[in-house]
Amino acid sequence: MLVKHEESAAFMACAYAKYTGKLGVCVSTSGPGAIHLLNGLYDAKLDNAPVVAITGRTYSDLMGSGYQQDVNQSQLFSDVAVYNNMIVAPEQAEMVVDIACRTALSSKGVSHFTIPVDIQEKVLEGKYSKHKVPGHTSDRLISFQVIPADKKTMEEAAEILNTGKRVVILVGQGALDAEKEVISVAEKLNAPIVKALLGKAAIPDNSQYNLGVLGMLGTEPATDAMNEADTLLMIGTSFPYIEYLPKPGQARGIQIDIKPEKIGLRYPVELGLLGDSKTILSALLPLLNKKQDDLFLKEKQKAMDKWISKLRQFRISNKTERDIAEKADSSATDIGKPGIKPQIIASAVSEELEDNAIISVDSGTNTFWAARYINIKNGMKFSLSGTLASMACGLPYAIAAQIAYPERQCVAFVGDGGFMMLMAEFSTAVQYKL
Repeated sequence: MLVKHEESAAFMACAYAKYTGKLGVCVSTSGPGAIHLLNGLYDAKLDNAPVVAITGRTYSDLMGSGYQQDVNQSQLFSDVAVYNNMIVAPEQAEMVVDIACRTALSSKGVSHFTIPVDIQEKVLEGKYSKHKVPGHTSDRLISFQVIPADKKTMEEAAEILNTGKRVVILVGQGALDAEKEVISVAEKLNAPIVKALLGKAAIPDNSQYNLGVLGMLGTEPATDAMNEADTLLMIGTSFPYIEYLPKPGQARGIQIDIKPEKIGLRYPVELGLLGDSKTILSALLPLLNKKQDDLFLKEKQKAMDKWISKLRQFRISNKTERDIAEKADSSATDIGKPGIKPQIIASAVSEELEDNAIISVDSGTNTFWAARYINIKNGMKFSLSGTLASMACGLPYAIAAQIAYPERQCVAFVGDGGFMMLMAEFSTAVQYKL
């Protein structure tokens, strides 16, 4: 797909990877074109999305001379990429492409390689060095599965969860494919489930265990549950806003993650379980005891019912939420009459969503309304620029979602500022009849 701005291409590649689990790819020209990719690529890096970026480069014998669009792209991409290389001969290309794709997929990160103009024009002649064997790299990512920890470690994890009186489960995007297992664990432990925003679609919002999103955009019951928890189970999340987590020493912690460096990063957990959330939880479930005490869960369920009622009142009354009252009150028309409240817009969008809709949300005040007023049903997908929290991602994300799933309803929930930044892509959507 030919887009209007390279930043959009990178956002689309990131979103495609997030929504499908497959590799996203974006291409740009040299110099400024490559520079424009960076914002979307940092989105992929920080949200662990596998993306390959391919860039052009000025003529190899003019590099470093200040020639037109002469930018040291290897250095430019060194921080954002887990694999970063330059193709200097046609005989190198197959190897570089194989490594770039496999590294992005296995590391859940960004790979980048650049190709100088004169190298692009060369023909593969098979003139390999004496140590080179053509076709020595695989073009496939060999399937692998991190097996659950040994029996003793799994039993230790179960013991921590079984003895907890006020267990809270925090889920992120790493739990998106483990809905059944997450809810089964919650049932056994009588544990409420709190969601990081990237994990909003991990369980439906109407689940009896759901306390909504955590953080500045989240719910009061979610924050209260964290403040009262004596045990925290983190599943597939690297939730960055640590001030919303239990205080160190308050709760015993267990974390499940596919990336070992993420375990213990946000909370001093006692135990880390490395692997896919679905696999780990399936192995853990038989070791968990069914708790009889459901007082903590019942309290949070009642609090959630009150919260939902409170949001409903905000939506239909003349009042706005206290923490954004000044902003909301200032959004009046030119003649001094109040405009349509954003709560109403978000609720109306939520009501129009199909059961398998894909919702892409931009960053800004609109994110607040999406987090609280768009209700996720079983089978929906939901994403946004999570850790980077970049504006302008919403429309490119939705376009990528529609490319990946042409038969599904794809919605971009964006504010005016985010839309205007990359609004030229609206013509891209029209051009490709999306």
